Amino acid sequence: MPDVSSYPDLSRRAILGGVAGAAMMAGGVSEGWARGKAGASHRKKDAAKAAEATAEPQGSPANTPFGPYDTVAKWAVVVDFNTGATLLDKEADVQMPPSSMTKLMTAYIVYGELKAGKLQMDQMLPVSEKAWRLQGSKMFVPYPGSVKVEDLIRGMIVDSGNDACIVLAEGIAGSEQQFVDLMNQKAKLLGLTNSNFENCTGMPSANHHMSVRDIATLARRIIQDFPEYYHFDSEKTFKYNNIEQQNRNPLVQKGIADGLKTGHTDAGGYGVCASAERNKRRVILVVNGLTTSHQRASESERLLEWAFSQFENVTLFTAGDTIDSAPVYLGTSKTVPLVGGKDLVVTMPRQWQKKAKISISYDAPVRAPVTKGAALGTLTISGDGVPNLTVPLLAGADVPRLALPSRAMAVLTHYVTGS
Repeated sequence: MPDVSSYPDLSRRAILGGVAGAAMMAGGVSEGWARGKAGASHRKKDAAKAAEATAEPQGSPANTPFGPYDTVAKWAVVVDFNTGATLLDKEADVQMPPSSMTKLMTAYIVYGELKAGKLQMDQMLPVSEKAWRLQGSKMFVPYPGSVKVEDLIRGMIVDSGNDACIVLAEGIAGSEQQFVDLMNQKAKLLGLTNSNFENCTGMPSANHHMSVRDIATLARRIIQDFPEYYHFDSEKTFKYNNIEQQNRNPLVQKGIADGLKTGHTDAGGYGVCASAERNKRRVILVVNGLTTSHQRASESERLLEWAFSQFENVTLFTAGDTIDSAPVYLGTSKTVPLVGGKDLVVTMPRQWQKKAKISISYDAPVRAPVTKGAALGTLTISGDGVPNLTVPLLAGADVPRLALPSRAMAVLTHYVTGS
């Protein structure tokens, strides 16, 4: 019959290190509420920032674990980089014009070519007349002429140069259209379900769209998959052909974020995809549909401050930690350890620490033989106002079945004593 153990006071569980609960966890285990620590020395600083960060603007509400939270952004999402937990969500899966945030996909493909050895940083790529004539933001490539790949990357990221994107696209795929085909193929592989590309720059086009959640997912993958190239995003200026331009990301300029990309078109408004790290915790934010560049800067900074001050990441247990033990019937061992199988890091609101409780459920006794890694039960985190969270519990060891004579004796003993 099922065995359920409840731990309303999580401080009793040494494995949880005194943690009292959790709200959301890594996408590999659960996507948390949306799809369904700082140290003591930083508390006062966080509290001061929180007071400023939580001053609500005029706007419509986004979804958060705390309930509605106003933002002037038309589309917005805030995601914890480490766990994948969604902290704030406003029209996050709605297709919208991504503007120059499109260039994140262009960059992802360029980085992939570099990592695969198909492209070199010092490689010179020819400039076409199309690239030279293209309107919008530019790094001002020469025509006729050629440009080094490393310069083109800076021109794309720092200057948001449409001309740099075209030179890279043509150099990799032969034409922009063939490069766009690569972008759409990659979008499917990355699970960007609300994205479709018609160019590599983000110039307005009828069927060119992304969602802010897709942009956040793409940004997360850039940082995860290509950390060796992420330094380009934090560069504040780039000088090429005697023309120096500032990074258009206001959060990078202020030292608040270390990436990634801004965007602006009449249809999409002002937007930004930003990532920032504090106390070994990284947050990704995407907002779009703001009315001015100043509003974009202030609102993105406010939401980042809110995310850092209101949430924390807690390691509930690490791979191999024994969470509980289950009795084994007819096994060479009387019990089998129950483990999580992988590190479990959760993102939770700071104020929920004392609201949650953990319960463990499994069918007892477990029948031998037991194979290490087999799913035997679940760990559930729940509580008043805390979204339920379920984690599979795995066998931490092999438990062979008793030999026939020993099994017979065990069955007889069980019949007589009930144990």
